[in-house]
Amino acid sequence: MRKQQYVVKLSGQARSWLEDIIRKGKSSARLQLRARILLHADTSKQGSSWNDVQISEALGTYPTMCARVRRQWMDEGLEAVLSRKKRATPPIPAIFDGEKEAKLIALACSPPPAGRSGWTLRLLENKVVELKIVDHASDNTIGRGFKKNQLKPHLKEQWVIPPEQNSAFVAAMEDVLAVYLRPRKADFPLICFDEASKQLIANTHEPIKMKPGRPARTDYEYKRNGTANLFMFFAPLEGWRHVKVTDRRTAVDYAHALKDLADKHLPKAKKIILVQDNLNTHKPASLYEAFPPAEARRLVERFEWHYSPKHGSWLNMAESELGVLSNQCLDRRIPDQKSLSNEIAAWQKDRNRHHAKADWQFTTEDARIKLKHLYPTF
Repeated sequence: MRKQQYVVKLSGQARSWLEDIIRKGKSSARLQLRARILLHADTSKQGSSWNDVQISEALGTYPTMCARVRRQWMDEGLEAVLSRKKRATPPIPAIFDGEKEAKLIALACSPPPAGRSGWTLRLLENKVVELKIVDHASDNTIGRGFKKNQLKPHLKEQWVIPPEQNSAFVAAMEDVLAVYLRPRKADFPLICFDEASKQLIANTHEPIKMKPGRPARTDYEYKRNGTANLFMFFAPLEGWRHVKVTDRRTAVDYAHALKDLADKHLPKAKKIILVQDNLNTHKPASLYEAFPPAEARRLVERFEWHYSPKHGSWLNMAESELGVLSNQCLDRRIPDQKSLSNEIAAWQKDRNRHHAKADWQFTTEDARIKLKHLYPTF
């Protein structure tokens, strides 16, 4: 076998340094590889005295790599082997930097061109050259700029935006927050009410069940079977909820849902504290559309009516519970109303058995600080 041209002989201090690098495992893969090459190439009493071929086979690298490390150790020393060589030529300046980068971000956040729903990398590429922000660009360089700044101009969120300095919003918000601060009373239960719809979808082909190494497969084709309405009653202090599935969400349906709550689920309550969204059907008038005047009046007096403000549905805890229902139970294809009712009943039974409650923390004092911009100024 050919004699090694560059012989590595490490001192005890150098070996200890290299062994620490490998043992700690916090250095880069490049640094650890070079440390292992030197340790295997070491011809001292503690070393392995391997040649380049033996080292390359053991470490999964090339003999030429081992030879370069030997030569650099001989010519420049141990520190040069373990550090990166300084760049001889200056790096290429970034196309978007400083003021140009700020202009690119502002452009991406501006309204898109006519006929477009949003900016694309190709549109931005053409526009920055057209506006003479830069002489040339590519969608790759623009994309890297967005990634560096953690920007995603192609995404948007749908949000309930409250009005600025609105006394009606503030009054309704503080009313609901005051209700949430009341101590729990068994004779005066707090009930949050909300509603949602669920599209009924049936599979046209039987799904393939999952197997080891392969996820479940559902055909893209489906059959629509209409929609169903969900009335959610949630008692956050008791950890109780009830979901009523109906065909529609009319005023009459709403009235019958309230009657079921008052007479079937909470017949012993002296007064039901009802918090709900400010929809057109969520009114005492709906009870008069469904029942004779005497019965309607009886039911109206069973409730204490409170409404979350418009554009403030986040104040209704029933909306959060509907979100839990959607994530845990409804996030799949359900073919018909009967199946929907059975699945919701099973979910509801499990949640009620564990008395899953809501821990509301937001108070009126918090609102007057964090939502100060909503309050009128004097």
